Amino acid sequence: MFKPNPRGSYGQGEAFTQANVKDFGGGDLRDILAGLDAVLKSAPIDAERVGITGWSYGGYMTMWALTQTQRFKAAAAGAGLSDWLSYYGTNDIDTWMLPYFGASVYDDPKVYERSSPLTFIKNVRTPTLLLGGDRDAEVPISQSYEYWNALRRLGVTTEFVVYPDEGHVFFKRQDQLDAMSRIVDWFDKHTSP
Repeated sequence: MFKPNPRGSYGQGEAFTQANVKDFGGGDLRDILAGLDAVLKSAPIDAERVGITGWSYGGYMTMWALTQTQRFKAAAAGAGLSDWLSYYGTNDIDTWMLPYFGASVYDDPKVYERSSPLTFIKNVRTPTLLLGGDRDAEVPISQSYEYWNALRRLGVTTEFVVYPDEGHVFFKRQDQLDAMSRIVDWFDKHTSP
């Protein structure tokens, strides 16, 4: 399992954290793909059976990656964000976006649009599992609904599982186990030779 820490995250200094300002999905996806290339060169991994998964920002990066590359044979996105435009103002943490996007969605919608997976949804061909809690206030479940609905209408293999009474993080043990089991089963089904 390769678990990257792409630019824009914390723990590597201010320059690293600021490295994807006005570039969500750009440099951070290049980091992930470069890391994947390094792993493929150093480990006996079948490049034709690689999947991608993530939760929260990792869910966003999963959704985004599928619109930018066909390298992944299966995907699972949890609590993912599909459209920065509709996300803005519908969550309880939207003020964090201003330093990264440089303006509100009302002042510069284009900077949000060009980093939104839904803008490029017609590029997706990868079988995609979506998961989320119906009480998620950080990334409302409507973000996954939008992505799932688009995939269904475009004929992409997809499944969407909504967990009642769960938020951004699942607290019920049975839901945690169910989500993990579904992700493993999804990859087994869609990455097997």
